Amino acid sequence: MKFCGLLFANLFRNRLRLALNISSFAVALFLFSLLALVEQGFSGADVAGADLMVVTNRTSIILPLPFSYRDRILRIPGVKTVSFYNWFGGIYQDEKNGFAQFAIDVDNDRKVFPELAVPNVEWQTFIKDRQGAIAGAGIAKRFGWKIGQRIPLKGTIFPGNWEFNLDGIYHGTRAGDDETQFWFQWKYLEERLPAAKKGQVGWFTVQVDKPEDFARIGRAIDSEFTNSAYETHTDTEKALAASLGKQMGNVGFLVLAIGGIVFFTLLLVTGNTMAISVRERTGELAVLKAAGYSDCFVMLLVLAESLMTAAVGGLLGLVSAKVFTVLSAMVPLREVLPFSYLPWSVLLMGLGVALAVGAASGFLPAMRALRLCVVEALRRV
Repeated sequence: MKFCGLLFANLFRNRLRLALNISSFAVALFLFSLLALVEQGFSGADVAGADLMVVTNRTSIILPLPFSYRDRILRIPGVKTVSFYNWFGGIYQDEKNGFAQFAIDVDNDRKVFPELAVPNVEWQTFIKDRQGAIAGAGIAKRFGWKIGQRIPLKGTIFPGNWEFNLDGIYHGTRAGDDETQFWFQWKYLEERLPAAKKGQVGWFTVQVDKPEDFARIGRAIDSEFTNSAYETHTDTEKALAASLGKQMGNVGFLVLAIGGIVFFTLLLVTGNTMAISVRERTGELAVLKAAGYSDCFVMLLVLAESLMTAAVGGLLGLVSAKVFTVLSAMVPLREVLPFSYLPWSVLLMGLGVALAVGAASGFLPAMRALRLCVVEALRRV
């Protein structure tokens, strides 16, 4: 009898047990993928610009900086472009409808973030319309917005009723780009602010000529404003994204700890199941050896059962997670976790972990089958 025939015959001899084992791996790998997605969403580092730095207020990121800093930053050698932004924090219809809203520098934003693409016709309409706005494709789809629609927002940080004309919709050109933002012109915000709050921005985004100059440029920017009323803190966009994620706690450690517990439990359950399966088939394995099959053949047969179960269950869990992340872009989950893109590297790592658990859980039963003495086994039958 061929190896594959024996393998599938043994796998399907107890269909309920097989289904439960596969389900265990599927659920574990689905949870593993979601944990990786959560960690990615909090860090946001994978979609950060490779040549971008962010300049914030040294005391706190929520405190403003003078708009006049822009020209002084531009004079620093190695700086290519400087753009600036303000967080708006408005409410659309209901407080539950939260999404990111930014007053942007229309002159330089596209240079700094070219991956967030807006058709030229729509962008030109936007820059000519002082009350114009650009929305991400995800948030536009969520609320059913169409170009030309009037979008009202109730200000919180900047009180009052604000209305915008939706002049365009942007799309991310990279997998995982955030398509849930809402942009409008900083000049429109500036016009409506009281005199005491004019001339301030939330932060500057700096594009550099050479990423290897990050450290030098960061020190130069911060030194420029040392001992001023508004001292600065400059860091790479990737480092800032990771730092903001850590403010929510050590998400990476939590993901690792929870994932470890899940897979350790899975290892114990699957190992116990495989041990019971081999114990039930002691006589059959002894007959195979008596019929001329080698010890290694019997061992590999048991190990292959465990690996096959892990592979099928792992693939089911990973495919389910991938489908879930695609669908999440169409529902309000995208509001909570905008970077709902599951990289193939995570899927491959998950499959590798599943196979490792399968191999580990089948190792001891396989070794028992390898060392099985035919005479003693047949005597017990």
